[in-house]
Amino acid sequence: MPANEEAASTETPIRVIFGDTVLTARLWDNAAARDLVAQLPLTLTFSDYGRQEKLATLPQKLTMEGAPAGDDPLPGDITYYAPAGVLVFMYKDIGYFTGIVRLGQFDGGADAIDALIRQTGDFVATIEFVD
Repeated sequence: MPANEEAASTETPIRVIFGDTVLTARLWDNAAARDLVAQLPLTLTFSDYGRQEKLATLPQKLTMEGAPAGDDPLPGDITYYAPAGVLVFMYKDIGYFTGIVRLGQFDGGADAIDALIRQTGDFVATIEFVD
């Protein structure tokens, strides 16, 4: 099996639904992402933070087992900020940040990022498995 097919088989496809918007994404195979998968489906209230990310408090904190001390997430990444126990959808490049672990990535590149940016104020999103 080629490496890219093997990687794809270890990803968990999800969708994030808010209003009339449905974004698809993939969660990677790491301990924190597996903890998030175990909590799905989730309905969370997201708010904007610093005009760079949307975040929501998770009902249960995720493990940081095997995670680096921090990471440099990219726009479109799904991350977890461990000190606050929040799920974060990145839409700007913030550089390296301690306490961040990357969980996955939205599909659709700029379209997904634009959909997140268009959400002004708090919004409710449902995160669930793709059938």
